[in-house]
Amino acid sequence: MIMMGHFALLVFLAFASMQLLCIAADHDAAIFYDSFEEPFNGRWIVSDKDDYKGIWEHSKSEGHDDYGLLVTEKARKYAIVKELEEPVNLRDGTTVLQYEARFQNGLECGGAYLKYLRPQEAGWKPKEFDNGSPYSIMFGPDICGLTNKVHFILKQKNPKSGEYVEHHLIDPPRVPSDKLSHVYTAILKPDNEISILIDGEVKKKGNFLAAQDFDPPIIPDKTIPDPNEKKPEDWDDRVRIPDPNAVKPDDWDENAPMEIEDMEAVKPEGWLDDEPEEIDDPEATKPEDWDDEEDGVWEAPKIDNPKCQTAPGCGEWKRPMKRNPAFKGIWNPPLVDNPNYKGIWKPRDIPNPNYFELDKPYFDPIAAIGIEIWTMQEGILFDNILIAKDENVAESYRDTTWKPKFVVEKEKQKAEEEAAGSDDLGGFQKKVFDVLYKFADIPFLSKYKLQILDFIEKAEEQPNLTIGVLVSIVVVILTAIFMLIFSGKKQQPRVEKKTEVAADTSNDQGSSGEKPAEEEKEEEKENETGGAAPRQRRRDT
Repeated sequence: MIMMGHFALLVFLAFASMQLLCIAADHDAAIFYDSFEEPFNGRWIVSDKDDYKGIWEHSKSEGHDDYGLLVTEKARKYAIVKELEEPVNLRDGTTVLQYEARFQNGLECGGAYLKYLRPQEAGWKPKEFDNGSPYSIMFGPDICGLTNKVHFILKQKNPKSGEYVEHHLIDPPRVPSDKLSHVYTAILKPDNEISILIDGEVKKKGNFLAAQDFDPPIIPDKTIPDPNEKKPEDWDDRVRIPDPNAVKPDDWDENAPMEIEDMEAVKPEGWLDDEPEEIDDPEATKPEDWDDEEDGVWEAPKIDNPKCQTAPGCGEWKRPMKRNPAFKGIWNPPLVDNPNYKGIWKPRDIPNPNYFELDKPYFDPIAAIGIEIWTMQEGILFDNILIAKDENVAESYRDTTWKPKFVVEKEKQKAEEEAAGSDDLGGFQKKVFDVLYKFADIPFLSKYKLQILDFIEKAEEQPNLTIGVLVSIVVVILTAIFMLIFSGKKQQPRVEKKTEVAADTSNDQGSSGEKPAEEEKEEEKENETGGAAPRQRRRDT
């Protein structure tokens, strides 16, 4: 037993030691890593340039105890840089660039990308870091207006011309549109493959040397159009031309109007020629504090003339316009094939003087990491910036630093969306009930009014029954329509009888039709079944 206990202890210690070695190996494999758990002052250098007034803050990520680097103000430029202990050679094996960014106030208009800077010999200083500082790679999310992309830009020196050219990854992924923490990863492989990951999922793959993946292509075209060649003056590239032999017909009237008065139109009977379409509001009164000298002569606001609502029209009647059958428009000769057509002209191709070949892109080494952005929103948080040579190391960091936060944020978002969805459903149900109450007042449904009202009130008390209630009411309405169509003659005497009852009660109720009689029956029914309802029903309002 003692031997077994010692053996188990040795196995446990061995397993624990392996775990510690794996963790240590991950940290050793990280060329650079900053979790921002410690204040950035003294480690990161804020630019002294006048344009960059944005204040950086060492702040917790909202809802977590995890710290990050926070953008604190709107409509500001920000610039901050961290020099690496040793430059990173991107031409040597795989390189992984990874970091987290969170738009805590949602996506509006702001960038959250990083710039991986060339050595200072390229002509920049940390205290003077700005948008002109030379970088090798720019990577990360950017959104504003029509721009919505996770940039990947390689800035490479053309070995022929000596100029640095920006090469943009074509069709980069879009930025996630939420307030959650997201981790952005760029994997540069020795076989020239580039992969962009968001939250560990590959969103874009490309090849640095493929012309269809970068704009402009990293390897230029072998030939280009001759810039010195010009199209000859006698070159005719018109496929069709106006027929030179065509003649405008004698009866073609270019001056005929497109529309003419409809002389067959007749003014409708009852047209009120002397009534204006709008009149002064008779209920409007001049404000007591109105001063004619300061405010001008007071005029009552206009309203639609009520007399015009029942008439076919008001004011001066004018004949309507109709299309003029004689209208032909401007005459143009018909088109015919051009006998002198020579085709579309283009300059001849010549060898591209700036053409070169590469086995892999010319990556300048990375000597520093900079954040240089202009943003119209605050609350952008940067965290867990990593450079590594092994994509498994980046995956390990995602699992341990990003994923636990993301899971918590996702659950919180889900709960908020469910709560908001419930509120929206409640508002939708209220609108449905309002429409159904109006249905109950339609005259031809009066026979079924009490039944419809009962259905609605049950649904209000138990919202989960709403769909069933809608189906029931639709059945009632269809039944009423069916009865109205096929039993109209039998229903006529009953309608006349109700009209007589309504006439007898019109002086007391101030209403015409069946509603007062139905309300009396409803009150009698409630009294027989135990009195008034425990709450005011909408049928009583």
